[in-house]
Amino acid sequence: MTSSSIPDPMPEEALNQALKDLEGWTVENGKLHREYVFRDFVEAFGFMAAAALCAERSNHHPEWFNVYKKVNVDLMTHEAGGITVFDVDLAREFDRAAAGRGG
Repeated sequence: MTSSSIPDPMPEEALNQALKDLEGWTVENGKLHREYVFRDFVEAFGFMAAAALCAERSNHHPEWFNVYKKVNVDLMTHEAGGITVFDVDLAREFDRAAAGRGG
């Protein structure tokens, strides 16, 4: 991504509308946030591996934290100083990666 291709932060109304379609996601500390809970560490790690490939393809990377079967994810576009469509799109991809893994 070049700086000219970085979208502006989403207006609050647009973000609230997007959240209606992002089950389990909230805004915490100015970032999209979700906690995924899997059956065990192997499923959590499998999700992280799949999500990492999604993030790398889009060149947009999460802040995340894993303990045993839980993965906490925070998304924001640092270059834009807030949550953008990049974050919403990546949240949707992460939800697809979690589907079928118990998350």
